[in-house]
Amino acid sequence: MARIASLVTSSQRRSGRPSAAASRLAFAEFLLACDDPAECAQRALEWLGEHADLRHGLCAAVDPEQGRLSGLAGRGLAPSEVSGFGLDLEDRDHPLVAALYAKQPILLPVGAEARKLLPPPLDQSTCLLLPLPLTPLAGKADLKAGLLALSGVFQSTSPELMWIADVLGRRLARLRSLLALAVTERRLAREKTLLYSVINAVPDPVLLTDTEGRMLLANQRAEMLFAAQERESEGRRRAIALNNMLLSAALSQQAMGGVQTRRELPLVNPEDGSDLLFELLSAVTRDAREGTGVVSILRNVTDLREATEEIEENYRKLRLAEQSARAERDRLDLIIDSVADPIVVTDPTGNIVMMNPPADRLFTVPKQAGVAAARAVRANDAHFTSFVSNVFLTDTGSRWLGECSLTDPVSLVASPVEAVAGKILSEHGEVIAVVTILHDRTEAIEKAELYEQLKRASEELEEKVGQATAELLRQNELLQRQHVELEQASALKSQFLANMSHEFRTPLNAILGYTNMLLQGVSGAMSQQQKRSLLRIDSNSQHLLSIINDILDISRIEAGKMPLHVDEFAARDLLAEVMAEVEPIIARAKLPVATELEPKLPKVLSDRQKVKQIVQNLLTNALKFTQNGGVRVRASYDPKTDQVAIAVADSGIGIARHDQAKIFDDFRQADNSPTREYGGAGLGLSICRRLATMLGGRIKLTSELGRGSTFTLCLPRRLRRK
Repeated sequence: MARIASLVTSSQRRSGRPSAAASRLAFAEFLLACDDPAECAQRALEWLGEHADLRHGLCAAVDPEQGRLSGLAGRGLAPSEVSGFGLDLEDRDHPLVAALYAKQPILLPVGAEARKLLPPPLDQSTCLLLPLPLTPLAGKADLKAGLLALSGVFQSTSPELMWIADVLGRRLARLRSLLALAVTERRLAREKTLLYSVINAVPDPVLLTDTEGRMLLANQRAEMLFAAQERESEGRRRAIALNNMLLSAALSQQAMGGVQTRRELPLVNPEDGSDLLFELLSAVTRDAREGTGVVSILRNVTDLREATEEIEENYRKLRLAEQSARAERDRLDLIIDSVADPIVVTDPTGNIVMMNPPADRLFTVPKQAGVAAARAVRANDAHFTSFVSNVFLTDTGSRWLGECSLTDPVSLVASPVEAVAGKILSEHGEVIAVVTILHDRTEAIEKAELYEQLKRASEELEEKVGQATAELLRQNELLQRQHVELEQASALKSQFLANMSHEFRTPLNAILGYTNMLLQGVSGAMSQQQKRSLLRIDSNSQHLLSIINDILDISRIEAGKMPLHVDEFAARDLLAEVMAEVEPIIARAKLPVATELEPKLPKVLSDRQKVKQIVQNLLTNALKFTQNGGVRVRASYDPKTDQVAIAVADSGIGIARHDQAKIFDDFRQADNSPTREYGGAGLGLSICRRLATMLGGRIKLTSELGRGSTFTLCLPRRLRRK
C-alpha cells in the first residue's frame, strides 16, 4: 500500500473542474439511462480521465456463460487491442484473473511480465488492477463483475476510484442479470413455441383442463371444437357450448378417480353441424403451482363407426349379390340356349351335366327315330368322349383345340366339327368341369376352297404384274439412255455455241475497228449523216458483242471451263469502280444512285472480276427498268453466317410473283412478247445466278409489281478453293 501511495498526486491538479457531486450525479444518471455495457464502461473511463488523471485504461467484463474475461472498453488503446483482449477464468494463476478474485486493488509494476500480460500502452508504466465491484456480488463471494486496468498518476484509495468501481461494477452486474433474464425469457418463448408446434402437429385434439372443465391449454384441433370467438355465428357458438358441456360431464368422474380411462364422447362439428364420435383418453395431472388438471386426447372414431356400418351394409349387399348371381345364372342359361353352336358342359369323369338345344340335338336320340339315328348318337357320344379325354391327357393349359366328326341324327349327314374345350378350375386348382363349344366347319372349308381359288387367281395376276413391271424397267432403261444422249447433245450445243461465239467475234471486232477508224477521220472528213450512220453501226455492234459475250459465258459455265481467279479485295473499292464505269448510264437515266456501306466492311476473298460483273449487271438492270424514283446500293456483313451481301434496290416497274422464278432462265424476261418495252436478250440474270453459284453464293429477289425490286448478292467472305 505504501508503494501505491507513492504514485498519488496532489488533488489540487483537479482545480477548476465541475464539482464532484454534480459530476457524479451526471455520471450516475447516464448509467441509469444506458443499457449498453460497453458504452457504460467507456463513459466510466472518460470520467476517470477527467476527474482522476487517467491516461490509459482498459475495462474488461466477466462473461459467466463462456467463463471468460473479455475486453469491453478502453482509453488511449487501439480498438483492436480492446476487442482482442480475453482471458479464461479457469486460469487462476494469471495475474489479471487473480486480481479479479482479489479483495483489494493490485499494483502491476513495469517489467517484462507486464508487457506479456497487458496490451500497449498499458505495459509501458505501472498499472493498477481494480476489480469491479470492490464488494462481492450477492450470493457469489468469489465472482466480480469485471476488472479495471488503469495507468496514470492517482491514489488507489481515492474516492473517485472507489466510487466509480462500485457504481460501474454494480451497473455491469445489473446489466448482466438483465441480459441473463432476457436470454431465459427467449429460451422459454422458444420452448413454448416448440410446445405449441408439437401439439398442433398432432392430428387429434389435445387439451389441458382444470377440474371444472375449463380449458387451460389446447392445440388448434381442440380449439376448433371447444373455443369460440365473439364474431362467430350463433350456431357455431351453440355447438361449441354443447361440446364443452359434454366434455365437462365426461371429465367430472375422471378428475375424482385419477385413473386413466377410455370412453366414447359424442360431439358436434362446429363447421357443418354433423355428428362426430371421439374416443376420450384422459389422465389427471397435478402441479404444485397450477393445481390439479386433466390431460385429454380425443381420437376421432367417426370413420371407425362408419366403417362398421359400411361392413353391415356390405353384408346386405352380399345377400343381394347372391340373389343377383342366381338371376345372372338364369340369364346365362338363356344366353347359352340362344347360342347357335352346340355347348356341352361335362364333369371330370366325362358325363354331360348341361348342354344347350343345338347340342341336345346331337347327343339325344329323337323320338320315333330309327336304328340309324340311334347309331349316329352313339357314334357322336364316342367321338366326343374321346375328345374330352384328350383334354385331361394333354398338358396344354386350360384350353384345348381339336377336331372331330359328328353326324346329325335327323339328316344323317356327317360334318367336320371344330371343338374348343376349356377347363373350369376350383380355387384349389382342381378341374371341376369342362366346357366345350362345337363349331361346324363345313362353311369354313368351303371358304378355304374359295380362298385357294382366289389365291391362284392372285398369283396369276402377280405374274402378269411382274411382266408389266419388267416392260416398264425396259422402257425406263431406254429413257435413261435417251437422257444421256440428250446431255451429250447439250454439251455439244454448248461447245458449238462457244466455238461460234469466237467465230462471230472475229469479224465483229473487225467491224468495230474499222468503224472506230472511220469515226476518228482516218479516211478523211465525213458528213454528219455519215457519222450518225457509223455511230449506229458502232452501237449495234457493241450490243451484238455483248450478246455474244453472254452466250460465250453461258457456254463456258455449262461446259465447266469458266476459270476462277481468286484474290482478296475490298468491297468498298469494287463498288466505287462499278459506279465509275456505270456513270455514263446513270447520266443518261437521270436517276439518283445512292450507296450505303457498313463502316467495318471486311475484305472479300473471291473472284473480283465476276463479282464486279454481277453487281454491274444488277445495277444496269435497275437503271434500265426504273423511270422514276432512284436506285440504292447497300453493302453489309453478317458475322453469324460470315457472308457479305450487296443489295441493289430500285423503285421501278417491279416483277409479278409468278414471273420471279423464270427471269433467271436463259433468254427469258418477265415480258417475252415481241412488242415488249425494254430490250435485251434475257441472259444477264441467268449469267449472274450461275456466276453467284460458282462463287459459293446466291442471288435473292424481293419484288412487288409497280413498287420496285431488290436483288441481293450473298457471298461467303472467303471462297473455299476446290
